[in-house]
Amino acid sequence: MIRACERSIVVEGESLVVTVPITMTRRQGRREIITPEGQISGTGVTLRRQAPLALTLARAHRWRELLEEGRFASIRELALTLGVDNSYLARMLRLTLLASDIVEAILLGTEPSGLSLEKLFRAPMDWESQRRELGYALR
Repeated sequence: MIRACERSIVVEGESLVVTVPITMTRRQGRREIITPEGQISGTGVTLRRQAPLALTLARAHRWRELLEEGRFASIRELALTLGVDNSYLARMLRLTLLASDIVEAILLGTEPSGLSLEKLFRAPMDWESQRRELGYALR
């Protein structure tokens, strides 16, 4: 894990050392740059959302929509059709109860580092508690 990035620049005999306070780490085998708390990425920087989290959220909302539209009479019927376990489907449907700002952050790629499906599954139902537990209260 790299805690800061330094770069020396020499222009016409003068040197300048630039230190950028970032943390570089690996998440799921990919490099991730974490900016300090309270700082946001500058313009021109593309944020990388966690595709698996975003995809899972989209899937959960789609499954909820199918149930609400009456296309399936129960979670059990939908689970059988999808070929998944009832308890897995119920856990996935809990993701549709996340605070809207948390969902938006995941889709935009601005979620706190280290956020995982496991943490989302264990999140409380109350939105303020979710924000606190998942690291959004400090933002």
